[in-house]
Amino acid sequence: MQTLERERAQASFDPRVMSRFLLGDEYLSLQARLLRILESDPIFDQSQVPYMSRKELLRKALLMGARQVALRRHLNWSFDEFEACSKLVDISSMLNLHEAMFIPCLRAQGTPEQQQRFLEPAMNYEIIGCYAQTELGHGSNVQGLETTATFLPETEEFELHSPNLTSTKWWSGGLGLAATHAIVMARLLVRDTDFGPHPFVVPIRSLEDHQPFPGVQVGDIGPKFGFNSVDNGFMRFQHYHIPRDHMLERFARVTPQGKYVRPPNDKLSYGTMVYVRQYIVRNSAINLAKAATIAIRYCATRRQFAADKNETQGPTTKPESPPSPGSEPGETSVLNYSMVQYRLLPALAQAYALHFTGLAMRDQYNDFVQRLAANDVSTLAELHATSSGLKALSTDMLVDSIEVCRRAMGGHGYSAFSGLTDFYCDTLPNTTWEGDNFILSQQVARYLLKAVRRQMAATRCPPSSQGRGNKDSLAVAGNNSTQAYLQAYFEWVITSTAQLDDLNLLLTLFGHRSAALVAQLQRAMDQDHQTWNQSLVDMRRISQAHGQYTILYHFVKTMDVSTTATPEIRRPLAQLWQLLALHTLVNDGGLTDCLEMGLLAPHQASWIRQRERELLTHLRPNAVALADAWAIPDYRLKSALGNYRGDVYERLMKGALHEPANHMSPVVGRYQQLIAAT
Repeated sequence: MQTLERERAQASFDPRVMSRFLLGDEYLSLQARLLRILESDPIFDQSQVPYMSRKELLRKALLMGARQVALRRHLNWSFDEFEACSKLVDISSMLNLHEAMFIPCLRAQGTPEQQQRFLEPAMNYEIIGCYAQTELGHGSNVQGLETTATFLPETEEFELHSPNLTSTKWWSGGLGLAATHAIVMARLLVRDTDFGPHPFVVPIRSLEDHQPFPGVQVGDIGPKFGFNSVDNGFMRFQHYHIPRDHMLERFARVTPQGKYVRPPNDKLSYGTMVYVRQYIVRNSAINLAKAATIAIRYCATRRQFAADKNETQGPTTKPESPPSPGSEPGETSVLNYSMVQYRLLPALAQAYALHFTGLAMRDQYNDFVQRLAANDVSTLAELHATSSGLKALSTDMLVDSIEVCRRAMGGHGYSAFSGLTDFYCDTLPNTTWEGDNFILSQQVARYLLKAVRRQMAATRCPPSSQGRGNKDSLAVAGNNSTQAYLQAYFEWVITSTAQLDDLNLLLTLFGHRSAALVAQLQRAMDQDHQTWNQSLVDMRRISQAHGQYTILYHFVKTMDVSTTATPEIRRPLAQLWQLLALHTLVNDGGLTDCLEMGLLAPHQASWIRQRERELLTHLRPNAVALADAWAIPDYRLKSALGNYRGDVYERLMKGALHEPANHMSPVVGRYQQLIAAT
């Protein structure tokens, strides 16, 4: 029996049951159907991708993207089917931003007439779009953008212009080579009045020969740290004219007479940001699961050093367990070492938590869209703040944990055949685009500080602002000293580590910690006159604490309300939740916060560390099954180390033998000739 087969045999639950709980039968069936299509089509063969140049990567990604569009038309795919196909292909393409930003922006901010003119052709890929906001000189500071759109009443046009070098649009995916249109954020100038950045639909290349229009300078920005299958571009305008009705007008517009009609709410344009950020949270979950799956399978297969079975956990140390190929007799599975478990199992728990949180964020966004149709924007401020904080937390978790997984795999983790090297480089931009994570923490803190100040004199707080059931935590914390607040509302009395199995008790600890941190900052700023700049580090702590509470809340809520979670999967799910909670306290500043504020006594902190390590032992037999439950096929993993069968070394050798350098004409023998020639 192969190593991974033994791992699966020892699990306490059927991973297929967990898969149905996580993903649903409908999605699993769809994935299987799409996988058959992809694996039978040579265009989607990615076996040669690791060896490709950037030019070859761009062409390969474009071919696969075009083929997906053709299949969508031929098979009449729905949006969900097309999205599922894109996730399986899982390669960054110059068409990605067309689906992820251009179309959602048209849908959210265009009038019905504009949607008919631009959205329908975009859906049919008759035009290709991108989103151009960031400039060479400004990124996070959107109000500092320099590209201008000046209204010309005599012709009812806008004149787009890049007044200096730093106003050059930069980094837009799809802009460099593919896009025919761009949604451009530019400063609206009407009769010498600057109304700030607004979105404009701008044709940039001819639909006949794909050449840039006169007045538009556009191209690719060149090689990057990663993401090299995407044509991130630059663009400049030289007094370039577009019609008046190319300004997206659902919320604000300029009349033919040159009158600016303001939006009913200045924050309505945040809707597109919320959509993208909730998508990023969901995508972070599956990408983190991908990294954890690869690392856990490989570390279960990999054997190093002899160890007594009493020193490690897991059945792979039993004498009857034969070594994997390349291992010495008696060597133990790397996954049996507690330090490896300590790195990998929390990463897997994070994936589960982000998955359930992402689904909740999707539901909240859909609710907002329905409310918006009735001109109800009451949930927008909180949704924007929450999505901002979760975007930052989820992508920080993602990139940090991918690197943790790679390093846990030792030297082979550095190989492109691990499936994590290019994946890591392509994932890194998530921490910067759609809001730099450190900047986003300020938006979360600003919202929570407003909630404290608004509720200081009130007797109750809205549940969403006070931590969903933390009594009047924010109001009380704002009116009293931290110590009085804690004494009045939180006496964490436990007498053994077993009580740490009470998930609601742990969740309450996170809620009170989050509320107390906000209250501390409110007092520092309002009473001690601490400046905004002096508060930025505290704001980062607040944003992280609020986000950590939120993902734990949605994880445990999913388990509580689910009617499909069987008893056999509830226990490992609860253990994953508990491990994530305790690991977050120990490793992400939680214990320090709680000890400083008196939420925990030192001996209770010791119990938390002890219980965290005990959970590693409990989860170890289910590690591979919990990874398998994500049902990520080998086609998507693209990993010799993390493949389902576990034939790691055979696949590594096969990959090496396909290296083009091994088929070059001999070079070393000509070494002296090369020296002489130079």
